[in-house]
Amino acid sequence: MDVNEVLLPGVGLRYEFDNTDGDRIGVVAKRAGDFEVVLYAAEDPDVAQPLFHLNAEEADALAQILGAPRIAERFADLTHEVPGLEAGQVSIDPDSPYADRPLGDARVRTRTGASVVAIVRDEDVQPSPGPADVLRVGDILVIIGTEEGITQVEHIFDKG
Repeated sequence: MDVNEVLLPGVGLRYEFDNTDGDRIGVVAKRAGDFEVVLYAAEDPDVAQPLFHLNAEEADALAQILGAPRIAERFADLTHEVPGLEAGQVSIDPDSPYADRPLGDARVRTRTGASVVAIVRDEDVQPSPGPADVLRVGDILVIIGTEEGITQVEHIFDKG
């Protein structure tokens, strides 16, 4: 899909794309940090009808909602393209030895060869977590590696 980016001097940036129904959708990212989603009139592409306004926090929430399933889907697609590569999920349970500890303490990649590529916490997705990111009970770790590596990661977070 082609997304056009247009500089709006003094306002911010406008992103535009055509959806599968043929509608032209625009998102105006204002310099102040808020966003406006608009629909362009088919009869006059210079006229935009505002659909809704989002402050920065609302825009982040919407991005998380729309982005979380796409991240998992992209990893699943990747595992189909690379023989021997799998995607898995590991929960941080209350009895996990790594609950409330930094991810780096588990030394996942060193011990298993698998990688933690995201942490899902409630509705938030943190892609590419670093070793200092603290794990919380209820977190779901998205793992990429071999089937054996993912099993080893499950064991690490269950038993230590």
